[in-house]
Amino acid sequence: MKLCVLMPVYNERATLHEILDRVLAAPLPGDTEIEIIAVDDCSTDGSWEILSEYAAGESRVKPFRHEANRGKGAAIRTAIEHADGDVALIQDADLEYNPNEYERLLAPILEDEADVVYGSRFVTADRRRVLFFWHSVANRILTTLSNMMTDLNLTDMETCYKAFRMSVLKTMPIRSNRFGIEPEVTAKVAKRGLRVFEVSISYSGRTYLEGKKIGFRDALRALWTILKFRVVDDLYNEQCREGALRSMELASGYPAWFVGRIRKYLSGTVLEVGSGIGSNVRAMGPQDRTIATDPDEENVRLLKNAFAGRRHTEVRRWDVAEKAPAGIGDVDTVVCSNVLERMEDDSEALKNILAVLKPGGKAVFSVPCGQARFCAIDQALGRRRRYHAEGLTAALETVGFEVEEKFSMNRPAVPARFVTGRLFRCRSLGKVQLKMFNMLIPLMRLVDPFLPWEGLSLVVVARRPKGDKE
Repeated sequence: MKLCVLMPVYNERATLHEILDRVLAAPLPGDTEIEIIAVDDCSTDGSWEILSEYAAGESRVKPFRHEANRGKGAAIRTAIEHADGDVALIQDADLEYNPNEYERLLAPILEDEADVVYGSRFVTADRRRVLFFWHSVANRILTTLSNMMTDLNLTDMETCYKAFRMSVLKTMPIRSNRFGIEPEVTAKVAKRGLRVFEVSISYSGRTYLEGKKIGFRDALRALWTILKFRVVDDLYNEQCREGALRSMELASGYPAWFVGRIRKYLSGTVLEVGSGIGSNVRAMGPQDRTIATDPDEENVRLLKNAFAGRRHTEVRRWDVAEKAPAGIGDVDTVVCSNVLERMEDDSEALKNILAVLKPGGKAVFSVPCGQARFCAIDQALGRRRRYHAEGLTAALETVGFEVEEKFSMNRPAVPARFVTGRLFRCRSLGKVQLKMFNMLIPLMRLVDPFLPWEGLSLVVVARRPKGDKE
């Protein structure tokens, strides 16, 4: 394993050489390699010269420099761009935090129990330096407010020591340039449903005379950041998005609605075709065995990142237009949501889905309903068609399925889709629209059965005949 220590540096000439020594000498588990990605944020006290000289004699230190002072968040963002290890850990360039505690921070990640680990200064530790009362009060207030917005129960949101699986950090956008990075990252960790652990750490805080930089204005900015990212959903980097399709991650309430409607059909080994970023798999909750599949390598990477350590969930690459690879087959239930409409030949996909089911196994298909509703949003999502119940039923029966049930859902969204997609020819829904849609889903679920028109989504449940043989 390779550990990348991300170190923002700004006017730390008094401690820089020593902290570099301490980090490189830190005890690490097993055969862990270590590398320091140090970013000088336009220091004016000679820190850059010290860093450059140190790196010239030590290959494990990679120095970078900002030509203008941009803040801690910006420095960490630059460090992430140049990091290539398995785990990343943030380390300030002062001596407040002790690198000898790296093993404790890394343990939950290496044991596949955590995606993110926070080092808490307020969980019982062997010792801590006694410093400013009001500073600690402000920290606890900000942590409490952050917990209220994220529904986490952290004890120290503002801690410097945060360790991440690199695949998490590489896919997470960081917008804050200064100390707002702490509440921003925490909000995104919570919204992505990542596994978070806290471990106790010691803390030797310094005074402002000794070089401490965070102040009252930063506390106000942190408060604004907490509120901002409670509302704003900005969870994945642009390179992890696929246009309008990936932006649907924001409507996290819809998968829960969909899975709630089909839950009675889920049993045994459940395989999802076209899992994307895993929204439906999360909504399903624990199953005997879950196999999440997707044809896109980037999505497969994100899925492995999301479900690492969950023993009953497997992630496999599978393009359903092709026969299933070895190890995918003999499943009890297949869930295929928003996949068929993007395929050139949906009949081949249906044959391949039938082939992986046990005799008597069920497949649940969700597709966009009503070809007359086809609009610019469908094109942006890569859809080739929308379906009617009769046409999908005929296609299923042709390849050998027995159709058991069909229904439509999401009726309340039909008028809004007509206005945005047909009248205004919008190619996607904005973040605000998706946020409103997500907030309204509980109400939409209540009124959906009483509206007289077909919904935006058609759901068909089909069975592989019990006597069917390969």
